[in-house]
Amino acid sequence: MTGLVRSDSVGGRDLFGQPRGLAYLAGTELWDRISFHGMQALLVLYMVGELLLPGHVEKIAGFAAFRGGIEAVTGPLSVQALASQIFGLYIGLVYFMPVVGGVIGDRVLGRRRTVALGAVLMTAGHFCMAFDASFLAAMALLVAGAGCLRGNLVSQVGDLYGPGDSRRDAGFQLYFTGINLGAFIAPIVCGLLGQAYGWHIAFGFAGIGMLIGLVVFLAGVRHLPPDRVRTVAGATVREPLAPADRRVIGVLLLLLPVLAAYWIAQSQVWNVYNLWVRDHVVLVIAGWTMPIPWLQAIDGLAPVVLLAPTLALWKWQRDRGAEPDDVAKMAIGCLIFAAGTAWLAAAPLVSGPDGRAPLLWAIGFHLLSNEGWLFFVPIALAVWSRAAPRQVNGTMVGVYYLSTFLGSTISGRIGGLYEVWSPTRFWLLHAGIVAGGGVILWVFGDRLRRELAPGDGRTDPASLSPRPPGRMNAALGDPVSPLPRS
Repeated sequence: MTGLVRSDSVGGRDLFGQPRGLAYLAGTELWDRISFHGMQALLVLYMVGELLLPGHVEKIAGFAAFRGGIEAVTGPLSVQALASQIFGLYIGLVYFMPVVGGVIGDRVLGRRRTVALGAVLMTAGHFCMAFDASFLAAMALLVAGAGCLRGNLVSQVGDLYGPGDSRRDAGFQLYFTGINLGAFIAPIVCGLLGQAYGWHIAFGFAGIGMLIGLVVFLAGVRHLPPDRVRTVAGATVREPLAPADRRVIGVLLLLLPVLAAYWIAQSQVWNVYNLWVRDHVVLVIAGWTMPIPWLQAIDGLAPVVLLAPTLALWKWQRDRGAEPDDVAKMAIGCLIFAAGTAWLAAAPLVSGPDGRAPLLWAIGFHLLSNEGWLFFVPIALAVWSRAAPRQVNGTMVGVYYLSTFLGSTISGRIGGLYEVWSPTRFWLLHAGIVAGGGVILWVFGDRLRRELAPGDGRTDPASLSPRPPGRMNAALGDPVSPLPRS
């Protein structure tokens, strides 16, 4: 029965054929992403255009010591280089902290209370952005809040469905659609508010959004499955790792720098790319100046637009026995993304006398880079989670996100080169880095396929065969969707 309401789901009465709790979780995630992507679209522009300039930077509590700690590692940094490094650390920690938040949710507070705590911390962090003095406190609150909220929210989606529930795939796709909707809305609204009314109003909107997300979550708590906090005393004894399992773990760890090569380039799209758009893209349309963050909104929409033709391409290849396997798709994704950053490097070829490229050139980059994303990110996570031994699968998936942490942090450091290199040289460097990752995957592809092929009871031997993203992830029990960009 798939009518309007049914009552056989884990979370209670259903709504439009899905557990009612899904609407509340997706609504919470929507506002979380509006909060995060609004911050992501504005942060570098805000730091370079106001916060780190004389008259403001002196007011930031503890900033002298914070800057000293960074420059003890990097050496003296200009305002722009420092902003890029701070942004890289922020994004990296946002992706790293869910590992800690997952432990808190699983073993200490339970997922519901940890999500609520995360929403409160993020709301407080956004409101702290209204004052120069509390900037570092805002960053700490936002990072800690994201760590508590992210992993614990999505894990509750899986808990809504009983074993063998055929609605799980569709439920996750609906949930991930909320992520992309938030990624699309946030840069548009926050960019418009920032341009019309100032930075602090835009950050305040993100804070109100996160507060709405908290209210939505609390309103739907009764529709969510009960928490099951796993205490150490009640934990089951893990099956020991076999030598083959340890070998697979070693190979996966060696893959981290290759994955990080992709994230160095991708993170720069959230970082210095905004400054490049400010300096080198025509933004005036019929006398009206388009807000810079609006281009970031394309990253929320493009994966949805490109998904159907990409899956159709893979099906066409599969019908002819020519579909690339997962390792080859990852390599192709890196090369496509490298072509996208080379596209940015080539912008002077189409620039006018003012040195600015047409707006369509930047839009073309977003379409090209998102196609590379579809080939790489969901496939990489699927391969990683399927190959990781079941005894430590959850832990290894957490380790996977270290590649994003590494890539974002390194990207922040490289971002300082933007003001001393030409844009062409800057973007060609990133094209070379991500292309290098693709070449490594291509050259060592056969070795990787042998080393990561399921065996010794880890997973089904067919699990590394080509399959469309968004299907069930055998290792995790959840689908790996190609939709959300981050």
